[in-house]
Amino acid sequence: MNMYLALALFALTYVLILAFSKYRTYIALGSGLIFLLSGMLSLGNVGEAIDFNVLLMIAGSMGLVQLFIDSKMPDLLAEILIKKVKNVQMAAVALALFAGVISAFVDNVATVLMIAPVALQICKKLNTNPVPFIIGIAVSSNLQGAATLVGDTTAIMLGGEAGMSFLDFFWYEGKPSIFFAVEIGAVAAAAILAFIFRKEKQPIPKQETTTKVTDYVPTILLLAMLALLIGASFIENKPDITNGLICCVLLVIGLVYNYVRNKTKESVIGPLKAIDFETLGLLFGLFLMIGGISEQGVIDAAAQLLAKLGGGNEFILFTVIVWFSVFISAFIDNIPYVATMLPIITGLGINPTLLYFGLLSGATLGGNCTPIGASANITGTAILRKEGYEVKNKDFFRIGIPFTLAAVISAYVYLWIVYGVL
Repeated sequence: MNMYLALALFALTYVLILAFSKYRTYIALGSGLIFLLSGMLSLGNVGEAIDFNVLLMIAGSMGLVQLFIDSKMPDLLAEILIKKVKNVQMAAVALALFAGVISAFVDNVATVLMIAPVALQICKKLNTNPVPFIIGIAVSSNLQGAATLVGDTTAIMLGGEAGMSFLDFFWYEGKPSIFFAVEIGAVAAAAILAFIFRKEKQPIPKQETTTKVTDYVPTILLLAMLALLIGASFIENKPDITNGLICCVLLVIGLVYNYVRNKTKESVIGPLKAIDFETLGLLFGLFLMIGGISEQGVIDAAAQLLAKLGGGNEFILFTVIVWFSVFISAFIDNIPYVATMLPIITGLGINPTLLYFGLLSGATLGGNCTPIGASANITGTAILRKEGYEVKNKDFFRIGIPFTLAAVISAYVYLWIVYGVL
């Protein structure tokens, strides 16, 4: 009975969050509290339900990014990019593709936090609305998470379950691997972005680069974060909060350096104020909710139902897994879902490679369907809100849904031909 109550509360919460986006943090925290007080999420499982690694990584990255912004480096990068592209449409697509390349090797949230300031500066210089730019960056970051072993937590989990190495994501079982499925999807999705921005043909006026970077240390710290996050992904049996600690330690180093350099309290307080605690609260509440439905067996029941629907037919199983993963990942964090599905797929008694890749592509891309379906989307909308732009659901759906369909259909066809037919 509790399973149905948990599912009903979870569904109601998401409806309220989508309907009243301005109050989404309070709605999520309130729902998480109900899960706790009702016993649907036991106190002993709270620590496991909350992804402190993601929370610490967002907090540390936001502070670092503020130091990066204060240094004027995003302004300089924006001027350089503006000189390289012909119009606003090409600028939007170029930024999304650039974010995707970085996200293949770095966490999606960190990617959005690094690229968004550049996009904002470009939009300010061109006097254009940054909302679709940032949404494009967020969904592109989510797309590339499945491209490499180090691109996303779900990819790391698949590597562990299947015993795959970094190179196996490029070539596996004598065939081109999931990396190429993702890149084909990226090309299709880029075409969708180009179509969405088709009216943004206004030429970008060429101008000389005039911005002077005031301090290169924040840029060095961000590049260090990039390198350390990539390096940490190759370390086995590391603490779960490793990435979060990397971001927070680098922020502390940046704050100490900034204080020594400027000798003012504002040099420390300013970057700390940039940490969006509303976003952290929203994620905290969502983690509690997902922990509650996991504890009550909702995710396990969904996974078992999925296995039954396939009926042992490889094509049907593959199709159901891909599209069900897209659907469910639009509403819940894909990590507990993928963790549940991997052993089920392994135990189905058929070659699991096709189903593994279908699961990863569907679960990674499904989060792009809604503004709260992935941490990168939540982070992107938080950045826009901080700049005074409210992201309406229809604004996100207009980009996220066609982007997802283009990328998933391309990957779906590719994977079936390469690992199902050949």
